[in-house]
This record gives sequence, C-alpha cells and structure tokens, in this order.
Amino acid sequence: MKRLTYVLAAALLAACSGGQQGYTVTGSVENAADGDTVILQKLVNRQMVKVDSAVIRNGAFTFTGSHDTLPEIHYLTYQAGEKSPKRMDFFLENGQIKVQLTDNNDSATGTPANDALQEIRTQANALSQQMRATYETMTTDSTLTDEQRAAKMEELSKTEEQLMNILKEGIQKHIGDAAGIHLLKSNYYQFDVDFLEPLMSQIPAEYENDSRIIRIKENVSKMRATAVGQKFTDFTMNDPEGKEVKLSDYVGKGKVVLVDFWASWCGPCRREMPNIVEAYKQYKGKKFEIVGVSLDKDAESWKAAIEKLGITWPQMSDLKFWDCEGAKLYAVSSIPHTMIVDGEGTIVARGLHGEELQEKLAELLK
Repeated sequence: MKRLTYVLAAALLAACSGGQQGYTVTGSVENAADGDTVILQKLVNRQMVKVDSAVIRNGAFTFTGSHDTLPEIHYLTYQAGEKSPKRMDFFLENGQIKVQLTDNNDSATGTPANDALQEIRTQANALSQQMRATYETMTTDSTLTDEQRAAKMEELSKTEEQLMNILKEGIQKHIGDAAGIHLLKSNYYQFDVDFLEPLMSQIPAEYENDSRIIRIKENVSKMRATAVGQKFTDFTMNDPEGKEVKLSDYVGKGKVVLVDFWASWCGPCRREMPNIVEAYKQYKGKKFEIVGVSLDKDAESWKAAIEKLGITWPQMSDLKFWDCEGAKLYAVSSIPHTMIVDGEGTIVARGLHGEELQEKLAELLK
C-alpha cells in the first residue's frame, strides 16, 4: 500500500510538471567541428564559472540535468583556436531547450522564459546588424560627403532609438516573469527614471531579494533625487594633489557647470574626451566650468590620463573605482556620463554626449 502511495505521488508530480523532470539543452554551433567543446557557464561575483561541458558530435551538443529553482541566466561559450569566442545567454530551466550559436542570430527556444527572451532577441539582433552595417559604411567608405555622413549618423540614432523602444516594450510586457527581470537588470542604466520608477512596484515578490533588483531600486530612488529639475547634491573628494574639494566649490556659483564622470581605464571616456576638451576651449570664460569626477582606482594612471588627454579643468576622485561615492550618489551605472548644472545649482541635463552635448551647451551659453 505504501509503495502504491509513492507511485501515485510520483505520477501526480510528473503530471503537474508536464512530465518534465529536468532539462535537456540541445544545440548546434555555426561552423564548428565534431570534437569541439561547448562550455556551460554562469556568472558568479562578476566571474564566469564553469558548470558543465559537452563535446559536439554529429554537429550537435547536449546538456542534461535538473534546475528546480527560478529560471536562471546561463551562458554557452564556444571557442576554436585563436578565434574570438561565440557566447550567448539563455535561461536554464526545466524543459526541452533548443539553442543555436551563430555569428549574428543566436537563439534559444522551447521553454517559457527562453521563448519570451527570444522574441525580443530576434528583433534586437536585426536592428544591431543594421547598425553595424551603417557604422561600417561610415568608417570604410571614403567617398561619403559630409551630408551623407550626417544622414548616416541620423540613421544610426533612429535605429538606436528603435532598439531602446524594443527593450522597453519587452521589459514592460514581461516585468512579471524571468525574461522581463533579466532585461531590466541588464539594461536599466540606459533608461531614465520616468520609465523605471513605475516598474519597481510591478516586480514579483520572488525577485525582490535579488541583490541586483535591490540595487536598481536604490538607484532609481537616487535617480529621482538627482533627476533633471532637482538641485544638485554635494559631495567631497580629493583633487589630483590630494587636496579635499567639494562639488559645491564649483557648482551653484553662477556658472553653468558640466560634471563629467569618467575614468582613465574607460575606452569610451577617452574617445569622448576630445569633445569635452573642445567644449572647454569654446566656452571657458563665458560663465562655464567643467568638473571631472574620476572613477579611477590608481592615482598615477589618473594623473597620466589628465595630462595625455589635455584635461585642464578641475578634477576630483576618491579612487574607489565603481564604489566612487559621487557616482553612487548620482546613480551613475555607466561611463562616460555627463550632468549639466545651471548657475543656481539646478540639474538641467544628464547623459548627453557628442553633438547633443554641444547643442545643449550652445543653448545654455548663447
């Protein structure tokens, strides 16, 4: 009788789970050879940790196991010789998962979370390919006129806006499930507080203790406190000579101030710096100032970059890398990041770069 009870319980469990007792991940890799290896990994403390590996046989690889918690992002990585690795993210969850690693159109389908993510990934991949093609034309076609280059830049901007809208729509549609939470955690730093704030009350209870969700909620609160239209919040750091300085030493003194969050180790920051240098040359002496807030961790690297990049405006840092107190106070999650404060200390713009930054400064300093 007891054995029959166990059998019935097992049957009921199988019925409730759709008969699926674990996961099977079956996939292929574009241009891979039999005998090559695919690695299953997950991210732990910002480091990739190997979970399993599989050998490609007859053009395919397979992973099996059981994952009895919430769907969790894992990564499949393939590398042959000196070539750049192919890597894709997907949800590990119980069910039959089919994946394809390719150069441009990765896919993972077969389970609820993966199907939801794939719908968005397909749209995003198409736009990303379009952006790459446009950028390649701009950088390789020397026959383009200035007008044609400007048109290409406008095309890039519009495509990027489409991509952001796809991500926003995907997050809003799936904020109650794993796909929406993953997209939110991966992209929240690209969105403004007006988009993010309403989402915070929609996050399911099972994700509220996720450390990244907790951090996002904290950042959204800080973003609201330091959004456009708010008065600046002061903080104290040291200049390159070790002297203590405050943001208020420069901001709220009647000048328009550009606060530039950057670091010597940040490639995009270094590429954007000539634009900042040009702005300083153009507007210095016209009730305009720049203050650099560095997320460096090495004082000598910071000082060397200041000299090499031609930075002549005030600088401050606590040399705490991503734990920079100023960056955390203003919810800066990616750099370069700019903030413009008017003469009365009110924040009037955030996140502007390139031509947009120059246009805003021209408007404020005309």
